[in-house]
Formats: sequence, C-alpha cells, structure tokens
Amino acid sequence: MSDSIPARPDPSAPPGPPPGRFPNLRLLWSFLHPHRRTVLLGLVLALVGSALELATPMVTKLLLDNLSADADLRTPILLLLGLLVVGGAVGMWHWVLLGTLAERVILDARGSLVRRYFRASLVPLTRRSTGELVTRVTSDTVLLREAASTGVVNLINSGALLIGTLVMMAVLDLPLLGVTAAAVAVVTVLFLLLMPAIARAQERAQDALGRMGGLLDGSLRAIRTVKVARAEQRITERIGRDAEESARYGISSVRHEAAAWTIAGTGIQLAIIAILGVGAMRITTGGIEVSTLVAFLLYAFTLLNPVTELSQSLTSLQAGVAAARRIRETETLPLEPGAEPAAGPGPEPHPGGPAGGAPDRALLELRGVTARYAPGAEPALRGVDLAVPARGHTAIVGPSGAGKTTVLSLMLRFLEPEEGRLYLDGVPYSGLTPGEVRRRFAYVEQDTPVLPGTIRENLLFSRPDAGEEELRRVLGEVRLTDKIDALEEGLDTPLGSDSLSGGQRQRIALARALLHAPDVLLLDEATAQIDAITEAAVTRSVRRHADRAAVVTIAHRLSTVIHADRIVVLENGRVRAQGTHTELLRSDELYRDLVAALHIAEEESAPARG
Repeated sequence: MSDSIPARPDPSAPPGPPPGRFPNLRLLWSFLHPHRRTVLLGLVLALVGSALELATPMVTKLLLDNLSADADLRTPILLLLGLLVVGGAVGMWHWVLLGTLAERVILDARGSLVRRYFRASLVPLTRRSTGELVTRVTSDTVLLREAASTGVVNLINSGALLIGTLVMMAVLDLPLLGVTAAAVAVVTVLFLLLMPAIARAQERAQDALGRMGGLLDGSLRAIRTVKVARAEQRITERIGRDAEESARYGISSVRHEAAAWTIAGTGIQLAIIAILGVGAMRITTGGIEVSTLVAFLLYAFTLLNPVTELSQSLTSLQAGVAAARRIRETETLPLEPGAEPAAGPGPEPHPGGPAGGAPDRALLELRGVTARYAPGAEPALRGVDLAVPARGHTAIVGPSGAGKTTVLSLMLRFLEPEEGRLYLDGVPYSGLTPGEVRRRFAYVEQDTPVLPGTIRENLLFSRPDAGEEELRRVLGEVRLTDKIDALEEGLDTPLGSDSLSGGQRQRIALARALLHAPDVLLLDEATAQIDAITEAAVTRSVRRHADRAAVVTIAHRLSTVIHADRIVVLENGRVRAQGTHTELLRSDELYRDLVAALHIAEEESAPARG
C-alpha cells in the first residue's frame, strides 16, 4: 500500500466542474451550485432592472411627442417617476443579494479548503509550503469573490441588456442601428483578443504570490537562523524577486484591462458621435423625428453600461477562473482513509485496553512493515516486526536516518505501510479510522510547536474538560509550577514564540500529553531541550506513566532511555537488535558505539527502576 492515499470525494466540497464545453464557466459554476436559487433570483432582479432601464428612453420619447402635440404630460412624467422608484428599489435589493452571495461563496470556499487541509493525508500536505496553502485561503478566495457571484450574473445580464438595447434601437431606426452595430462589433473583437492575455497574467501573478508567501512564512519561522547567518538581505532579495514577478504580471494584467476598457468606452463614444452625425442628416431629410433621435441617443448612452459591465465581468471572470483552478487543485489533496471530524477530544474506555488484561500483552504491533514516503523512493522501513506491550517503556534508538520517526508516523497513521500491517489491541489499522487510532495516543513532537492561545488552552488542547487540580498536577510533574505562578497572568498568559524558552515549551507539550492520560504516550526527543535536573523529574513522571500504560520514546540522548524496559536498535530501516541497556551493551556493537559516542560509561548506567 502506498503512503499516498487516493483522494475520496469530499461531501462538504462543492461539486467539481463536469467535463465538456466551456470548462471555465463550469468551474466557476461548481462554486455557485449550492447557491443556485440565490443566483437565479439575482439574475431575475438584474433582468428586471435592465427592462426598467430599457423602458426609460421610450417613455422619454413619449414625453417629447406629447410636447409637440400639446397633449397631457402627467402620464409620461408619472411613468418616469415610477420607473425611477421601482428601479432604485430593485437595484438596492439586487446589490444586497449579490453582495451577500459573494460572502457566502468565499465562506464556502474557505471552509472547504480548511477542512481539506486538516483532513488531508499528512505526507502530501507537508510537501506544500504553509505560506502557499494560506494564500489559497486568503488571496485566491478574494479573487473568486466577484467572479463567482456578481461576475456571472452581470455577464448574463449585461449580455441581455446589450441585446435588448440593440432591439429597441432597431425599433426606432435601422440605419442608426447599423452604425451602432458596426462600432459594437469592432469593440467586441478587440476586447476578446485581449482576454487570454489578461487570464495568463493574473494566473502567473497569483503563482508568484503563492511562492512569495511560502518563502516568507518559512523565513519568519526561522528568523533567528536567518539573523545569525546574516542572511537578511539575501532572503529579502529572494522574497522581493517573487514580489516583483507578481507585480510585473499584475501590471501587465492592468495594462491589458485598461486597454480593454478604453477600447470599450472609446468605441461607444465614437458610435454616439456617428449617431449624432447620421441622425442629424436623417432629421433634415425627414427620415426620423427629433424625439426618435433623442431616444436613440439615450439608448446609445445606455449601451455604455452593458459594454462596461461586460468588460469588467470578463476581466473579473478571468481572474476568478485562475483562482478557482488553484483552489480546486488544492482541494485534490488526498484525504486520510475514512477522514471525518473527530468524535471527541478525550480518551474513551477501551474493552481489553491497558487497564485490563496482562500488562505484557502486545497493545501495538508492526508485522513485516515496509514503508516509503513517495513512490520510487528508498524504503524508510524494511520488513519491521515490533510489538509494544500494554504497559512499560519501549525506547527506539539508532543513527540518523535509521527510521525512528517513521515508526511513530506509522503508529499515528500519518504514513501508510506499503507492505505488512499494524495492529492496535489485535485490530488491524485498516479496520480503524485515523481518529479511532489517534484517540489512544498522545504525542510530543521533537520541535514542540506552540499552538495559538494561552498556556491553559495549550494544556487543555487534548482534554478540554480537565480541572484546575489536574493542571497543577501535570505542571508539577514537569517542574513548571513555579514558572507559571511567576507570570503576571499565570495560566492565562498568551503562549507566543518568545514567552517561554524552548525547554519550557517542550515541558508544556509533555504536560499536555500527560494530562491526556493516553493508552500510548509517544515521545520524539521530548527532553532534548531541558536541563539534567528537570530531565530526571520528567523521566520519573514518564516512568510512572509507563507503570500503567505504554510509553514509546525516540531519543538521541541515551541518558533518557537507558532505564527503559526494552530498547529497540534500528539501522537502515531494519530492527537490528532488542533488549535492555545491559543486554545490548554486551551483544550489539552499534549500540555500544552509540553509548560510547555520548560518553555514557557502563558502570554509570546500571539498570534502575522508579
């Protein structure tokens, strides 16, 4: 089985674009589909507004005709006022409706992306920079906003208004319509020629923006390393190059848009000038009346609106299609098998779990497991057999690249085995969801990332129902009580990157794991940043946990694992040896080399318990 799980349909995501003609519009429609009734109502309101706009010049002609005929003017004036009031009300309703629709489309897209991120398989997700992923949720969804709501509606409405205006012009005078149609045709051809260039420029600008976000995010996370290496200028220049590339393509897009809008406006203005000239000649020859020319000119001015809206809609649609394509591409991240929201954060009782049965029975097993991080890559583990008892401390050691962290990734189901199987309480992992597996674990990462929020919120992350007394207990176990009490806000102190040292953050992560009281506690270099006195206290706390549950530790500092119940030595992705510290010192050369390299004398490391 590959570590990359095939993507499953996400029921929360909008339906993808079906194949066929007009794939770009179908792609945008996939975001609008859940709101199709609102889109339809918005389109109806837009068409009603256009109909009212088309009626105004005709009523104006009626008013002018009544002037020359010395007839009653109240009816056309009341009609004009009625059109004004109704048009204003319809226009306001339409504006609010489409504005609300735009925000809903953004909300759905962002929610779909965030759900996909947190339910995606870990390996494919971590191959993308966090800055790029954030850009999809923030910048790309903003570009999608106008295109997927007002852009589509305005495109249809503007087309209808344009056709309606030309029809009304035809009713008034066909020669003048010929002049107008020629101008509109030239504008349309020139405009359509510019559209592909706008789309390409906007898509490339967004790609460069995504790269810039990824580099900026990673550089800020490593800001201390950047400063110590005196690399501020180099990083600034690299980020600046991506920013300049985004700006360059953005400027190119703006220039093409400006050319398109200028062509549209200038074309209509030239059409109006031509209408005035031809219309004046037709009046002198008796071909039309003055009121007809005035009404026709009003329609010509009306023509500015649909042409302008068409140009704006098409340009926003180009940007929206580029954003939609990037969003949909990100939504193809493969999901974890059986991915769904976790049923609950806390541990649940498990029949036959660690609290019952023989303490030396195998709670967690790897049988003939081979795993790799990408198809064609070298296996990270090869045919590993490993059993973790329900109680006790199992340590995994070995040189860098031996496969230690891969074992934890498999246990936590961040990675799927290519061959072999994993079992939890005798149940194959394939019969459990990732959430069901992880509910039995607590995990302290090597880098111990700080979670947003206060110290209290960090501690309660895995078990939000824990009380104050339990919080004080686990803080005491990791020797943090005095430090927290000395803070002005105590447990409610915001936990930023600089509010606690690396070792203190590591102890916060360990306290969070101990508070969870898991069946299996996984520690990945969990004491790498703490002093020897604190390490001894933490080791005693871990030992107490191992007396009632399983503890699996990865460590390069062998002083933290020499008292483990069993030590597993990995080399080149295989289990090389297993045993206690004393047994391995006698039987395994690699283990002796690891101990000697860290200057741990045999007489100083006699087996001890408690």
